[in-house]
Amino acid sequence: MNSTKVRGLSTLFLVVVAILATVRFFPRAATETDSELPTVAMPESEYYQLVPGSVYDGDTLRVTNGTQEIKIRFCGIDAPEKEQAMGIESRDHLRSLIDQGDGSLVILPVEIDRYGRTVAEVFVPLADTEEEIHLTSQMVLDGYAYHYERYSRSCPNGHLLAGAEEQARSRSEGVWANPNAVKPWDYRQNQ
Repeated sequence: MNSTKVRGLSTLFLVVVAILATVRFFPRAATETDSELPTVAMPESEYYQLVPGSVYDGDTLRVTNGTQEIKIRFCGIDAPEKEQAMGIESRDHLRSLIDQGDGSLVILPVEIDRYGRTVAEVFVPLADTEEEIHLTSQMVLDGYAYHYERYSRSCPNGHLLAGAEEQARSRSEGVWANPNAVKPWDYRQNQ
């Protein structure tokens, strides 16, 4: 292909991506037919406080809202177990990300798993800004957790996880620095 065709295809690709992003992120105007469409109740996010000392590993922690305490399992990711290589580092990395905030976490619940944990996406609001870290994808992007594809379909932002993992893998970050690393789900199966 000549460079003019490549540029033309690149421009077309960018236009298609922009259109898809617009359709995906900007809801359409309400019409009379909206009542005919099936609706799905989206979970609402809530602010919680981290229970001190409760970050067990890189994908599990406990939070409280003052009246109840819940155990959270991050949606769509799996971090190394504490006994595995990178397990302690994963837990400590999660703690360091949380420490960038004021101790509050935004929890977007997805479901309750078979162990009674709330499976959720977790965000940490950054101190003195309007920004937040999407802990779920940041742990994967930094190489301290794997995209758990089998369980990411129900995650509201699950589509981010495969790309985050690919970036971590291409940079040989964290768990990807060791080509022989055992994925946590395989590790648990062999225990």
